[in-house]
Amino acid sequence: MGAASSPDVVVHRDAELLAQAVAARFLTRLVDLQSGGRIASVVLTGGSIAISIYAAVAASPTRDAVDWGRIELWWGDERFLVDGDPNRNATQAGAALLDVVPLNLDLLHPMPAAPRVGVGDPEAAAEAYARELASASRPGDHARVPAFDLLLLGVGPDGHVASLFPGHPALHDERAVAAVRAAPKPPPIRLTLTFPTLARARETWFVVSGADKAPVVRSALSGAGRLQVPAAGVTGQRRTRWLLDKAAAAQLPSDLARTTLR
Repeated sequence: MGAASSPDVVVHRDAELLAQAVAARFLTRLVDLQSGGRIASVVLTGGSIAISIYAAVAASPTRDAVDWGRIELWWGDERFLVDGDPNRNATQAGAALLDVVPLNLDLLHPMPAAPRVGVGDPEAAAEAYARELASASRPGDHARVPAFDLLLLGVGPDGHVASLFPGHPALHDERAVAAVRAAPKPPPIRLTLTFPTLARARETWFVVSGADKAPVVRSALSGAGRLQVPAAGVTGQRRTRWLLDKAAAAQLPSDLARTTLR
């Protein structure tokens, strides 16, 4: 799963500036991807900093430079809750950005929702999303999962990424999508892309804020194993970026001198 080069690390002064800077970077990258006339494929993440980024994109005066009808959107993980539940990543992303830009709904791929509160088969839902991914794969992708242009990821204080938690069976799952039960943070039932699927992104951006993330940022960037720190197990095929605020970067070792404070 190694990247073509060492990760880029960029540190911003605080979480607000981080969200604004990543939003600007995100818009620029989408425009660049579309400049060749093709549809850009993006995997979205959840979490508070991600929602701040999406809101900053929605508020940006340059958002209309993107042809939103030519953006294909996937999710890295999802809480297995009923459609429209405020804790679902898709609901939060919709309120912050997706409901206010002119998307092509045929290119919008939220993960399946539970049919009713407390009811549903997450394993069947994971299989359904894997089939949806496979249907979008093209011969040039050389896999039953499409090659994503950009993967956005957050990191939990325990080092989890998407819904791949330390010590959980999904870390070893070779299928495209896995169901997660008994997650250590609520809600306990989730769907997640697995390591092999996350490895299909050309670019991976980790966006991390907060002092509680500093130990795992240090571990992930210092060569920790992916079973102990799942975030250490995901890299982009061409580029990996860690976009941090100063608090999340506080424990980075001195040999990561390429870090830039902005």
